Amino acid sequence: MLTNLMDSVQATIFAVKRYALHDGPNIRTTVFLKGCPLSCFWCHNPEGINPGLELVSNRERCIGCGECVAACPAGALQLTAKGIQRDKGLCQECFACVPLCPALVHEATGRRVGIAELLSEISKDLAFFDQSGGGVTFSGGEPLAQPAALLALLRGCAELGIHRVVDTSGFAATATVLEVAGHTDLFLYDLKHMNDNIHRRYTGVSNQLILHNLLELSTAGAAIRVRIPLIAGLNDDPENIQATADFIADCPGIQGVDLLPYHSSAKAKYRKLCRDFPAQETTAPARERLDAAMAILRRTREDITIGG
Repeated sequence: MLTNLMDSVQATIFAVKRYALHDGPNIRTTVFLKGCPLSCFWCHNPEGINPGLELVSNRERCIGCGECVAACPAGALQLTAKGIQRDKGLCQECFACVPLCPALVHEATGRRVGIAELLSEISKDLAFFDQSGGGVTFSGGEPLAQPAALLALLRGCAELGIHRVVDTSGFAATATVLEVAGHTDLFLYDLKHMNDNIHRRYTGVSNQLILHNLLELSTAGAAIRVRIPLIAGLNDDPENIQATADFIADCPGIQGVDLLPYHSSAKAKYRKLCRDFPAQETTAPARERLDAAMAILRRTREDITIGG
């Protein structure tokens, strides 16, 4: 059955990161799957939101040779004083410009890869996993948005004896979440805000399914670490932290909570994608806010960390 899945299913990924330190226990290899149903305004991986392949341009690299302009079948590229410009309305994303550019201005974000090929790539780190006690983390985007590919990868990792982590927003059909739980050693589960209206405003979706799935997973006996991306003025207030603490106190099996202070490292990614960065003015929480959040959470549990 697994062989059939490997033959028929592909995963769309946008990165494979080795020696990851913040994606689960010990040192890991993280596979980033493309596609996410949320649109968090602070998203650190905007290249992972669109489920399809995308073109990005590093205009500052342009040397003015004009090769890509001549080759573009849609006439979507223009050479200007500021470097190459792409008309997104005309661009057909045929990727003809990518291999032609000697300065590597144009890049394809994402690639489609067979399950067997990806497992072969992961298995190169088997000796390292054995020594470090690490494993593989499937992140995104949202890995649950590609359930067939994710399940095939999880099963393949089980056959290789690799520890498996799924880093998720929890926004997926409950049946899918529970099926994935049967092949996952640990979930890293995001809780962004407990107020549904605020959650909708800043992520584009309700938090009701996310909270329901967390309770279902924990009741089913899944191993879970809750992660809270902490953002100044959005979710670092005592009321939201207390509501979060109260909710997870009712979820059996939570192994710990990771507070993840916001950082603005994604700005360059938005520039490459020719998108505005919605969180341009957003800042990390003040130290006193971080300490206050820690203190509130520690009223009900001790296993709180900063970072993950």
